[in-house]
Amino acid sequence: MSYSESRKNLARYVRRLMPLPLGEQRRRLSLLSPAELLQVDALFEAWAHDGQLPPSDQGWRTWLMMAGRGFGKTRAGAEWIYAIGWSRPVRIALVAATIEEGRRIMIEGTSGLLSIARRWRHHRFIWEPSKGELTWPRGSKATLFSGDNADGLRGPEHDFAWCDELAKWRQADATWDNLQFGLRRGRRARTLVTTTPRTMPLLQRIRSLTDTIETGGRTTDNVNLSREFIDAMTATYGGTRIGRQELDGELILEVEGALWTRDMIAAARGPSTAFGGPPPRSGEEFMRIVVGVDPPAGTDGDACGIVVCGKAADGTLHVLEDVSVGGLSPEGWANRVAAAAARWGAGLIVAEANNGGAMVKSVLDAAEAGVRIKLVHASKGKAARAEPVALKFERGEVRLAGDFPELEAQLCGLVAGGGYEGPGRSPDRADAMVWALTELLVTRSGLPRIVQL
Repeated sequence: MSYSESRKNLARYVRRLMPLPLGEQRRRLSLLSPAELLQVDALFEAWAHDGQLPPSDQGWRTWLMMAGRGFGKTRAGAEWIYAIGWSRPVRIALVAATIEEGRRIMIEGTSGLLSIARRWRHHRFIWEPSKGELTWPRGSKATLFSGDNADGLRGPEHDFAWCDELAKWRQADATWDNLQFGLRRGRRARTLVTTTPRTMPLLQRIRSLTDTIETGGRTTDNVNLSREFIDAMTATYGGTRIGRQELDGELILEVEGALWTRDMIAAARGPSTAFGGPPPRSGEEFMRIVVGVDPPAGTDGDACGIVVCGKAADGTLHVLEDVSVGGLSPEGWANRVAAAAARWGAGLIVAEANNGGAMVKSVLDAAEAGVRIKLVHASKGKAARAEPVALKFERGEVRLAGDFPELEAQLCGLVAGGGYEGPGRSPDRADAMVWALTELLVTRSGLPRIVQL
C-alpha cells in the first residue's frame, strides 16, 4: 500500500474513532499493533488544531500562517511539505532566514521534515547537508534557500515553497519576488508562509493579495504545550504589546513608543521628488545635498544603508532617494554610494565608521566618487541619534520625496529610549537617513554671507 493510501485509511479510521466514548476509543486502540499505533500517532491531520491544516478552498496561491510562538507553525509547514513530496515528483523551495536556521529548524528540528519521516518509519530519505537538499524516495527534491541571499532564488524553478519566519529575512522583498518568479512549474504552484507577525511592508503586501488565504492563532491553541509554560508566558507578557504579537499572533501596525508613526510619515510625504521633477543638478534647487551611509558590519554582503538627503533654500530638509542595497561586496556598495552622489550632485558623503572606519574610507575612496567623505562615530544608540530628527519630522521641517516603504517601516520600528522592533535585524536605511539629516541640521550651508559692521 502506498504512503498516500495508508494515510487516507488511517484518517478514515481516526474520524470514526473520535465520536466514540473515551473507553471505547481505548479499547479499539488496544487492538492495534505497535506499528499501527505509531502510524495513528503520526497522522497529523487527526490531532492538528484549527489553523494548522491546509485551506479547503482550492483557489489560493499563498497560504499565510501568522500565529504566536509555540502555535505549531513549523510542524504544520513540515507536514504539508512532507505530504506534497509523496504525491508526485516535485521541486520544493525551503526558504529560511538563514541556511543554518533552515537546516536546524525546517529539516533537522524536532518538528522538521526528518522528524516526520521517522514518525512514519520512512528511512529511504536522502538528506545531503552539503548541498542543502532533501530527496524523497519517489524523486521529489526540497532545496534550502536563505532570506539573506535573494539572488540564490534567481533562476531555479519550483512547484511549491515553504517560507519560514519571513519577518526575519534580511532581503525580504527581493527574496520573495525572486521566489515568486520561479514558482512556475506545474499547474498549481503554491507557497506556505509560516511566521510570527511583525510590521513590514512585504507582509502587508502578501495579505492584500486576492489569492492569499490566512490562518493563525494563539500560543494557547497548542494543547501540547505545558500548563506551566502557558501560565508563565501569560503572567509575564499578558496584556502587553509583545504578548499580543508573540503570543496572540496579532499584527500590530503601530509600535508602542515608536519615534515615527504612519501619520507623521504621511504628513511629511511630498511628490515623487522634492519639487516634482527629475533629480536636480548640483546647486540648482538645494543649498546642500548629503549622502548618508550605514555600512554593513563585515564583508559578508550584509545590507548597506544609502540615503540621499538635501536642504532647500527655505531651510526645509528633504529625503530624496533610498538606494540601500544588500548582498554586495564593499566595492559593490561603495560604487552605489558614488553613483548616488554623482546623480544628485552631492557635496558630502557621511558614513558611520564604527565597523572598520579605515576600510569604509578606503572602499569609498576607491569608488572615485569625487566627493568629500566624512566618517562619523556612533557614541549613542540608533534610537537616541534618531530622536532629534524625528522631532523635525513632527514639526513639519522634513519632507519625503515620494514613497519609501522599506525606509518608512524601519523608522516606525525605532522606539524612544532605545530598541528596534521593525523589519530586518537592523535599521540600516533609517540609520543612513539619520546620519545625512543630522549633518544637514548641525552644519552651515557653506554659502557666502554679508555681515554688516
